[in-house]
Amino acid sequence: MELRTQELTRYILPMREGGSLPALAEADDEFRYVVKFRGGGHGSKALIAELVGGLVAKSLGFRVPELVFLNLDSRFGITEPDEEVQDLLRASEGLNLGLHFLDRAMTMDPSVNHVDPLTASKIVWLDAFLTNIDRMRTNTNMLIWHGELWLIDHGASLHFHHSWRNLDDAPLDPFPFIRNHALLPYASQLAEADKLMRQAITPRTLSRIVDLIPDSWLQAEGDPETPAEKREVYRRFLTERLKNSSIFVNRAIDERKRLTV
Repeated sequence: MELRTQELTRYILPMREGGSLPALAEADDEFRYVVKFRGGGHGSKALIAELVGGLVAKSLGFRVPELVFLNLDSRFGITEPDEEVQDLLRASEGLNLGLHFLDRAMTMDPSVNHVDPLTASKIVWLDAFLTNIDRMRTNTNMLIWHGELWLIDHGASLHFHHSWRNLDDAPLDPFPFIRNHALLPYASQLAEADKLMRQAITPRTLSRIVDLIPDSWLQAEGDPETPAEKREVYRRFLTERLKNSSIFVNRAIDERKRLTV
């Protein structure tokens, strides 16, 4: 398991307003990418969540835009007139993360675009596993591209790492935020999805995904923990959460019952 590394060559435009300011940019392979910058609102943690979440989703068989490491040097975006963007780019020199741009993709609306119950249940399982709070009805972070369903934007996953406290308890979080999931009303096969997903991914795969987190994203000035020690925390979180999936699956089932009463 590995990711390509490309050089960013052209800043095209910001994707949306907000603290993280992701952008559409071009790399030296002449492809366009949605770039998540390490100098954005949540720093490298958003990139770690995007990397881990995207690769877990891909390993479980979901369609996810290709993830690519994108190197940004000091000359990139030098002609950009927006001072906020210039500050962001200066703070993001080095390794960032890009997702292959799905040109002309359309936002998936579950009230319009049919999703079968098992697929809906698998996606709910994925987001409960990752503690992804950002696949809501108002912003599904799902796209329809060439008639197929694609999952995007996992940067709000792994929310335990923002506090970095109670690390032994974090994998056992029942994740009550699943009540807001866009597909929960359609996820009538959560128990079956749990069985299938646990068979589809292994602790070894999760470990290999964690190994891909760059050292530079795990280092902070004055931090007593080494990158290797931090990787171990992520590894333990994912493997223990997989082992105890019944906790978040049962909570999702209960939350769905409340929706349908």
